[in-house]
This record gives sequence, structure tokens and C-alpha cells, in this order.
Amino acid sequence: MDYNQNTLIDQLKILCGKHMSLWKDKKFLIKVGVNLVLLIVSLIAAGIARTYIGGYLGYVVPDILLDHLPTIDVSYIFFQGLFFFIITAVCVLVLIPESIPFTLVASALFFIIRSIFMVMTHLSAPAVAHYSYYEYEHHVKQVLFSLDSGNDLFFSGHTGFPFLLTLIFWRFAYLRYYFLLCTIIGSVAVIIGHLHYSIDVFSAFFITYGILEIAKRVFKKQYEMFN
Repeated sequence: MDYNQNTLIDQLKILCGKHMSLWKDKKFLIKVGVNLVLLIVSLIAAGIARTYIGGYLGYVVPDILLDHLPTIDVSYIFFQGLFFFIITAVCVLVLIPESIPFTLVASALFFIIRSIFMVMTHLSAPAVAHYSYYEYEHHVKQVLFSLDSGNDLFFSGHTGFPFLLTLIFWRFAYLRYYFLLCTIIGSVAVIIGHLHYSIDVFSAFFITYGILEIAKRVFKKQYEMFN
């Protein structure tokens, strides 16, 4: 067995020991449980907000970028790319278990605030929004439309949520660059696919930064435990 194999085994032992220690801690379990409930409630609130705005859609408005960019099919990024992102995000939480409580509660705050913003803005999606579906993607489409109706525009979740994870895991260089890359890909995809107005995308960076700062102050102990 070479040095690299020994190192990998040692790292796995450390990770397993960390999990065993954390999941035996009642305070950690309570925080994870409460924050998971908050996240579920925030996703339900987002669903209610999408249902509400579905009955109060306004007009399609001009956009300085969309008016000059061709529409490109971004189906692969919108579907397979989203699932890959979710899977990798879960893997990160498994590898850094001490980040779970704060990541859950910051995510819950993100979706709650986004729900509030959505019901304040009654615009229809850009008229030429485009992504295609195939028969084998039917069930995937149904799941994703329960998360994204296409009219929940302001602000862009495909931009904001990856950027939130970028900021949360900023001190881990590889994760910072990975989530930042996901943010860029998501931002470009919703623009070239004409799925969002440009203001939805550019405002997401500023709003998401504010959400993280609120989370750091309101849930200070959980943030300090992670850091």
C-alpha cells in the first residue's frame, strides 16, 4: 500500500470519526432537525408563492440583453445540470458535516426571502423563453415544474443559490471555484435561454450576499460552529 492510499484511508477514518462525534451530539441533532424543518417550510412557501403569482401575471417587458441575444436551448443545463448540482451539494455536506446546520438554515432563509420577492413582482416570463423536453424527461419535467414554474422570476434562483453556496464555502478554495462556476453557468444559461430577465440575474448576487449576512448574524452560533 503506497503513501497516497494510506493518506486516503486516514482521511476517511477522520471523516467517519467526525460524523460519529457530531451525530451523537444532541445539540447538533436538534439544530439539523429544526433547520431541516425550516427548509421544508421555506420550500412549501415558495410553492405557495408560485401558485399565487400564476394568477397575477403581468406583461412581458423589453430587456436590453434578451432583445439582442438569440435564444438557445438550455435543456441539458436546466435539467441534468440541476440534478448534478444537487447531488454534488449533498456530497459536500457529507464531506463537511459541521456545515450542515448553517447551510440548511441559510438555504431556508434564501427561499423564504425569494418567495417574498416573487409575490411582489408580477411579470410574465420573456416571450421567447425556450427549453425543450423529451418523452423520457416527462417525469423529470413534472418534478422540476413543482420547483420552478417559469414565472417565478425575481430573483433568479439558478444564480442566487449556487452563489449562496459559493459564499458559505468560500474558505475552501476548490469548493469556492466549483460553486462559482455553477453560478456562472446557471446565470448564462437562464439569459441565453431567455428564461429570466437580466435584472433577475444581476440582482441575485447582491440579494444573496445580503441574505448570507443576515444568516450569519441571526444564526451566529451555527455559523461560528462551522467556521
